[in-house]
Amino acid sequence: MDAESGPGKGPGKGPGTDSGPEPAGTEPTPTAATAPEKGTAPEPETDPPSATDPAPVSDPTSATDPAPVSDPAPVSDPAPVSDPAPETDPASTPDPASTPDSTPTPDPTPTPTPRPGTPSHHPRRPLRRALTALSLVLLLLVLALLTAEGALRVNYSGEPAPGTRTRDQDALWLGHAWVDGRKGEADVRELAGRLRGTGVRDLYVHSGPLEDDGTLPDADYPKARWLIGALHRELPEVRVQAWLGDVVASEGPKGLRLERPATRSAILASTRRILAAGFQGAHFDLEPLHSGDRDYLTLLDGLHTLTRAHHALLSVAAHQIDPLPGFHSFWGATTGHPKWWSQAYFGQVARRVDQIAVMSYDTMQPLPSLYGGYVAQQTSLALEVTPGSTQLLMGLPFYHENRFGHWARAETVPAAVRGVRLGLSRTDARRARFGVALYVDFAATDADWRAYREGWVE
Repeated sequence: MDAESGPGKGPGKGPGTDSGPEPAGTEPTPTAATAPEKGTAPEPETDPPSATDPAPVSDPTSATDPAPVSDPAPVSDPAPVSDPAPETDPASTPDPASTPDSTPTPDPTPTPTPRPGTPSHHPRRPLRRALTALSLVLLLLVLALLTAEGALRVNYSGEPAPGTRTRDQDALWLGHAWVDGRKGEADVRELAGRLRGTGVRDLYVHSGPLEDDGTLPDADYPKARWLIGALHRELPEVRVQAWLGDVVASEGPKGLRLERPATRSAILASTRRILAAGFQGAHFDLEPLHSGDRDYLTLLDGLHTLTRAHHALLSVAAHQIDPLPGFHSFWGATTGHPKWWSQAYFGQVARRVDQIAVMSYDTMQPLPSLYGGYVAQQTSLALEVTPGSTQLLMGLPFYHENRFGHWARAETVPAAVRGVRLGLSRTDARRARFGVALYVDFAATDADWRAYREGWVE
């Protein structure tokens, strides 16, 4: 989102502008044979030759060459002479020293003529035009960005409708420490105390990641059975799902190759093993997934058949939806990473799962009001294409980082909760299967939990 002109060529000398001098003529000198004698009558004068019948010359040069002239100055561009001057009597030829030269003196520095095919424009003009075009494109992009940001600010205005609160169908992402032995009974009791009285019903416990071939070693989740039992003793109504993720080889050579049937079969086998370990569902977070990926849809079809057979849930973390139609295509062409999904593709995924959680954070928004307006927009877009049979969850940022794409001062829990409620109010305020998903337990602060309770639960 640049142009450089090629090497300019200056005008070359035209043909004939650098010719040598013509052969100098020999000035005739009167002799005894040619001068009249005393007392001798002069010979009768003869008529000069006609202009159309030039007199014969003894010089063997071409008849088109000009006759010798008294001043042998070179001519820059000789042309054939069709009317040669008549010969004169040598005796009557004036002395060049005493007669002023009537022949015009040629310009010593003739103006060069452009060589045929050579551009006559200034070599810097293409660069100037390219810079002008680039400036216009950047100006249009800035205007479009300002317009979009202004729309987000407007989207954050107004008041949420009454009743747009928790439906007791919220979720929480938990880190890997819960299944690898770093957490104990005291941690479970503390977590249970934190969750009581909230709307959290599902826990996504990190139990992977998957290997690039789709397999999952049992050693990755050695304390899974203990955790599931301990949580159910403290919180009988909570469902514990295995959170499985990996990088997809959509933008590089490493990662899951979902186009390979063997990889998809291995993922299905890994899912069977985690369900056999006691998990009540499988939550998949595979990134980056490009909009329109048919292999991912094929995988979801197979997984949903498997989870239904085990009376378990299939849940996925989903990319954000295009804030503008086709925006993922533009972003992919300019950055190589099409971050968003089309709304239609989001709907295709939502129809193949039991739960879909939008990762509505890392939005590149610089202000809480713009971030909240963006979340409101994402909520509406997701509600429009998620069937009523699928539970939709909007992600809340329970973490605090400052890097490209995420500013902690902007992406706050209060702004996200307000955005969720506004989007829900405008699109489907009575949607039953709806909630928020809190990311992530190990980075959350007391302020995050308080904002969630005050803004969404109470």
